[in-house]
Amino acid sequence: MSINNNIIISVIIPAYNYGNFIGECLDSVLSQTFKNWECIVVDNGSTDSTSSIVKNYVNKDSRIKYHYTDQKGVSLARNLGVELSEGSYILPLDADDKIAESFLEKAIEIMNKNPQLSLIYCDAVLFGNVNKKWILPTFDFKNMLIENSIFCSALIKKNEFLAVHGYNVNMVEGFEDWDFWIRYLNNNKKVYKINEPLFYYRIKQNSRNSVLDSEKQLRLRNQIFLNHVDIYNQYFSIPELIYENYFLQSKYNTLLNSLTYKIGKLLAFPYNFIKRIICNK
Repeated sequence: MSINNNIIISVIIPAYNYGNFIGECLDSVLSQTFKNWECIVVDNGSTDSTSSIVKNYVNKDSRIKYHYTDQKGVSLARNLGVELSEGSYILPLDADDKIAESFLEKAIEIMNKNPQLSLIYCDAVLFGNVNKKWILPTFDFKNMLIENSIFCSALIKKNEFLAVHGYNVNMVEGFEDWDFWIRYLNNNKKVYKINEPLFYYRIKQNSRNSVLDSEKQLRLRNQIFLNHVDIYNQYFSIPELIYENYFLQSKYNTLLNSLTYKIGKLLAFPYNFIKRIICNK
């Protein structure tokens, strides 16, 4: 297939040793009902079959492009992909995830009708080691400062991406998408969620963010705070945080002392007792 000269959406896929999954990912891009796209795979120093698999797809469809770089981290790989892109809109996509065939079509239709929007995402499904709907909190920017509520694969505007200088390269160990959303969505940018599961997030035993220990979690959250001190200061005050911590602790203590909790523990006791006996054999 020849290159479409009217590229509107650039799908950016960073990949590091994802040869087992990237074929499914690229198949989901090829199946899009919207055709004016390009897909840029940035191979972030893979040593497995990623390169040969992607090059086979490049030979099938010239809208798919392959770029190799030394392993420099996912943030740099995504930024490089955007730098190489030709579309006015960007869709980041991880190499082990998938999108439904109508995702691009539905997202760009909504964006065209609502030019004030800066980001469009959708409902999502978990697949792989876990198979179920992914329940995400309703987006609210202040709540986003506490916990990420948007996965990395959302349709965004390239000019707005470049205006905030892309992904921060100091988020090496994870949470780079959360850090980016804070910077990208600051100043009351408009977000739209399609109430339909059009994104599929793969759960693996060794998923990067699932294996973060408490120490690494704290380190990454601290880095996000340091990256956005002015924003956090704008939305939170120390007295407010102290009160919220007190309020949550009070609710937790109330739950522990509630009759419902105590009855639940009592009902679960025989099961837990038997489980301990079996597990200790």
